[in-house]
Amino acid sequence: MTTLVESEEHKALRSAVAALGKRYGRDYLTRTVAEGKPPTELWSEAGKLGYLGVNLPEEYGGGGGGIAELSIVLEELGAAGSPLLMLVVSPAICGTVISRFGTEDQKRQWLPGLADGTRLMAFGITEPDAGSNSHRITTTARRDGADWLLTGRKVFISGVDMADAVLIVGRTEDARTGRLKPCLFIVPTDAEGFRKHPIDMELNAAEKQFELVLDDVRLPADALVGDEDAGLLQLFAGLNPERVMTAAFAIGMGRYALAKAVEYARDRTVWKAPIGAHQAIAHPLAQAHIDLELARLMMHKAALLYDAGDDIGAGEAANMAKYAAGEACVRAVDQAVHTLGGNGLTREFGLASLITAARVSRIAPVSREMILNYVSHQTLGLPKSY
Repeated sequence: MTTLVESEEHKALRSAVAALGKRYGRDYLTRTVAEGKPPTELWSEAGKLGYLGVNLPEEYGGGGGGIAELSIVLEELGAAGSPLLMLVVSPAICGTVISRFGTEDQKRQWLPGLADGTRLMAFGITEPDAGSNSHRITTTARRDGADWLLTGRKVFISGVDMADAVLIVGRTEDARTGRLKPCLFIVPTDAEGFRKHPIDMELNAAEKQFELVLDDVRLPADALVGDEDAGLLQLFAGLNPERVMTAAFAIGMGRYALAKAVEYARDRTVWKAPIGAHQAIAHPLAQAHIDLELARLMMHKAALLYDAGDDIGAGEAANMAKYAAGEACVRAVDQAVHTLGGNGLTREFGLASLITAARVSRIAPVSREMILNYVSHQTLGLPKSY
């Protein structure tokens, strides 16, 4: 068997998660958004069934798998119309970082809850003045006796209202060079000096976005995750899974939109034959399917490289997968809406809201332009302009 052929275990996982997603579907997610609530019921059931923690170690309540398995979970929920954005954040980024670099106490405190869904962790890296440049992060941590004092601001942080803590990317001063270096801290959302403010988004989603203000938040010494001198390595150990999971999110959304369009094109008859019989309709849908499948192959490669411990190879593949999936998703959603014509803009068919949502996969967590920068510099060896 080659790695291109999905294992029986993966097929079984895909089928089981698809069944769960179908029970909830797009109507459930639309309803929770309209009510301004998070998708608690789906999150809780997915946790009880073991899907949220498939990538986490078995000794801490997880499934013992990897990002390959977790990406299947998110893709299939998305294909059913009910993706869980916090899968990208809580088990994929935070769970991965803690399981790889956390202390034994941190693992025992957090991983079982992240695996069964009873605890949730957000991730805070983006800042108002840093954008995609993580080297300009100004959130700083300084020592105060045995404690840390964390000060700074973060923006576009997902799901803080649902989270028990936020894994914050800050910077500490290197005693030898005086330079600031990235470090990761677990910050409880009820900590004194921690404030969150919702961002008024045009995008309607079950998961809200927040600005965070950290005003001398006092943290114990064991809030630091991993080695203070290896923060950059630990950071990218979380960002590669984030890109793989963002690809899964986009592919699932694209598959959902495409399935709706195919169903419509197969049945909708204006002249003698269904509109799907006309190549002007059929060919763009076929192309959208091809694009999604190609993106899925790169996502699969990235997940396998990461799970095999090849962080460098996974970095390149994860960026490519995220780029390809974002582009494929936007095209699939656009073509689906176009196939339905006026119906594609109605609430009944539920595709119009995906027009905005699909753009997220192009923008976050890193823009397509920054991915092109990465590939041109790291893969092709071209010089930087910055």
